[in-house]
Amino acid sequence: MATIMGSESPCTGGKRRHCTGNIVTKFTASKITGQGFSRGTQLPGGLLQERDKRAKWHGIPALLQRLHESSHPNSDLSQAHSFLKVLSSQLSMEAMSFVTEDRKTAQESTFPNTYTFDLFGGVDLLVEILMRPTLTMQKKKPNMNDDLVKDCLSVLYNCCICTEGVTKSLAARDDFVLFLFTLMTNKKTFLQTATLIEDILGVKKEMIHLEGIPNLSGLVQSFDQQQLANFCRILSVTISEPDVGNDDKHTLLAKNAQQKRIASPSRAEVNQVTLLNIPGFIERLCKLATRKVSEATGANFLQELEDWYTWLDNALVLDALMQMATEEAEQSSTESSDESSLATSPLRHRLPQSMKIVHEIMYKVEVLYVLCVLLMGRQRNQVHKMLAEFRLIPGLNNLFDKLIWRKYTASNHVVHGQNENCDCSPEISFKIQFLRLLQSFSDHHENKYLLLNSQELNELSAISMKANIPEVEALVNTDRSLVCDGKKGLLTRLLTVMKREPPDSSFRFWQARAVESFLRGATSYADQMFLLKRGLLEHILFCIIDSGCTSRDVLQSYFDLLGELMKFNIDAFKRFNKYVNTPEKFQTFLTQINSSLVDSNMLVRCITLSLDRFESQTEDVKVVEVLSECCLLSYMAKVENRLAFLFRLVNIINVQTLTQVCLVVLMLARRKAKLPFYLNALREKEYAEKYPGCLLNNFHNLLRFWQRHYLNKDKDSTCLENSSCIPFSYWKETVSVLLGSDRTSLCAIASYIDEPYMDLDKDLLED
Repeated sequence: MATIMGSESPCTGGKRRHCTGNIVTKFTASKITGQGFSRGTQLPGGLLQERDKRAKWHGIPALLQRLHESSHPNSDLSQAHSFLKVLSSQLSMEAMSFVTEDRKTAQESTFPNTYTFDLFGGVDLLVEILMRPTLTMQKKKPNMNDDLVKDCLSVLYNCCICTEGVTKSLAARDDFVLFLFTLMTNKKTFLQTATLIEDILGVKKEMIHLEGIPNLSGLVQSFDQQQLANFCRILSVTISEPDVGNDDKHTLLAKNAQQKRIASPSRAEVNQVTLLNIPGFIERLCKLATRKVSEATGANFLQELEDWYTWLDNALVLDALMQMATEEAEQSSTESSDESSLATSPLRHRLPQSMKIVHEIMYKVEVLYVLCVLLMGRQRNQVHKMLAEFRLIPGLNNLFDKLIWRKYTASNHVVHGQNENCDCSPEISFKIQFLRLLQSFSDHHENKYLLLNSQELNELSAISMKANIPEVEALVNTDRSLVCDGKKGLLTRLLTVMKREPPDSSFRFWQARAVESFLRGATSYADQMFLLKRGLLEHILFCIIDSGCTSRDVLQSYFDLLGELMKFNIDAFKRFNKYVNTPEKFQTFLTQINSSLVDSNMLVRCITLSLDRFESQTEDVKVVEVLSECCLLSYMAKVENRLAFLFRLVNIINVQTLTQVCLVVLMLARRKAKLPFYLNALREKEYAEKYPGCLLNNFHNLLRFWQRHYLNKDKDSTCLENSSCIPFSYWKETVSVLLGSDRTSLCAIASYIDEPYMDLDKDLLED
């Protein structure tokens, strides 16, 4: 410790050093045991002053004593405030260095003043001062000076960021956490309170109950739009489920874990309901998300924005600076100073314009995140209805070119992965959050057609009419007054910018996911043709084959999108063959698929299902023509190629990566009475590789997991039917046949595993 290892005097020897060490040791021990000294006010002032210089305490313990003595319940606290200001000035410099010097690890040697302040009970004393009005027995609660409250909160926040353990100790005090929310009613102390709450909730072990906040509804309704946007930063911590650390939320293992949690609502889900019950809450968020801002012009704008972001931590810090700039402007307008010198000042001339844009972008990031979480919750349909009613999608469409995806983009643009917690610029965060919202909005919901405008909806109707197929019911039921305005809908605008992204841009991942969500669900020929006419298939194939893209995440998202775009669509396969017009291109395509079958399995599933459909439509001349000419369909039509995919997939899949492809192949084989042939081929492959029982035992156990997962009839079974056009009853029958225990059955996996290699008792559902 710096306090123990301070400068030594050869005259005094070790006695005083030992005494100083004893004081620090006793305080440190008391924080752990709760016994003995707990703060500097319990020690004689003379002793503290004597040890102060040697220990380099800079008078902090003595100031804390004076602060304590001047903050008794009957004082007016004015003198206490003066002592606090002195302390604050000593601590604020350390906090500023923490913010501006790459977030050093909080430790005593780096921030000795803050450490000493906490060690001698400063944090506990400020909490007492803040909460004192709530502890009085008087009917009329004493009012505290706003500036005193602000300074208390600022010092506490400085301690949180500079001294390890302070934030956690504050988070453990539920009474203090809930009390802080009551301070948000005062606009003068709102920023400091919100900043501290956000820091505390970020480390709190248990998520708070929003319904426990006194008069939450009234509190939220009292916020202006700026306060509400900042409040969303706090809400994001209270409504988000803990990250399970699994990037792929669509595996059966992840879904099974989710089903186990469905029995009772989580605290996050309860908090979501609490928010939805606040009158006008969603409407105000929609207005925040879609309000316009003044355009900033000039070639240096983006660079200027990035320069500001290097030291602006979040929207709350930005608010404080905006407030300072406003006050400066107001003050300068009332003074008869030389305005020309102020006008040329970089702060006065450049700051407000740039900050206003960054300000709005960072607000919208928080608002879109909250809306996205609510869209993925239990109350999804209720949220969808409100977002449509309050015209969120048309509003975002109007902002797309001017704010969300402005035409000018920095050439040295640094892209980030799809981790939403990455430390990226406001521009990047805003775009990713926008794309995540579109993905959540479109996924398996009839409101997805709100992403189009009236002319584009008419185009879908015309496609259906030309193909002599009925319009999708969701399209017919779409309220035309709630769709996008202008020449292009939001989906079309997204396709336009998607084609302009660099090959390995992480935006491609989120863009592809957003477009894929529009196609997911029951296959719609009109939806597919709408996107095919806009060159989407050619763009995807260029990215996979010709662009040199090496990002596994981007390629996986494009494989998934390609699968949804081509499924059961003979025109898509015809377009595929036109683009992949050389053996070299086709081989490159196959190499990309085979390089990671786990990533491309949904595309393989699509090709397999589509081939099966087309082979039953031989009376259609167009289908027969494409079947004979398309290199992709011809390749998959060969049994040896299907078996090769099956061998590899059964060999590499496990409970974490279990997909439906293997089952689809065997299910279609069963339809054609070829299931024994495929199972025997798997057995022969095992013996050829000298691993008898390996593939079939693994597959048997995985099917048991699949069977248990789908015992609960929920939307997953509907998704299987919609995406494959195979009745769920046939899925279940096929799995039951494969898992049959009769070793004489030619369709049971057990029949193809020799007795010495049987290992069918493993339970993959055990935690």
